[in-house]
Amino acid sequence: MKRVTGIGGIFFKCKDPEKTKEWYQKHLGLQTDQYGTSFEGRASDNPAKKTFLQWSPFKNDTEYFGPSEKEFMINYRVADLETLVKALKKEGVTIVDQIETYEYGKFVHIMDLEGNKIELWEPVDEVYDDLIEKRTK
Repeated sequence: MKRVTGIGGIFFKCKDPEKTKEWYQKHLGLQTDQYGTSFEGRASDNPAKKTFLQWSPFKNDTEYFGPSEKEFMINYRVADLETLVKALKKEGVTIVDQIETYEYGKFVHIMDLEGNKIELWEPVDEVYDDLIEKRTK
């Protein structure tokens, strides 16, 4: 069973997400929007297939990273979220919430052994690609 297939996003806390996005846009050339920015890549096992990595700053007081007290959260792309969650439960991994399904994919959160909250995402790439295309126009 494939587990993680890539990184889907990097999320971090900061004092002022808008100023942080402006700083990264001005000094590093990131084309930011309300969510941050998305970096286009290619799937290593299928270079014709586009993938995206989401970069998003969050306010310091966000509860989205909870129960972790860390300043960051990584989103990993996975191939089959439901099967993976069943396996992780058997392995004793803490599953934070229930799988949520959106048109662009399924999500669930787990905790690693260091108390880092991890977001697992089974993307629907075609739908997500369209959302990114609309955001960047």
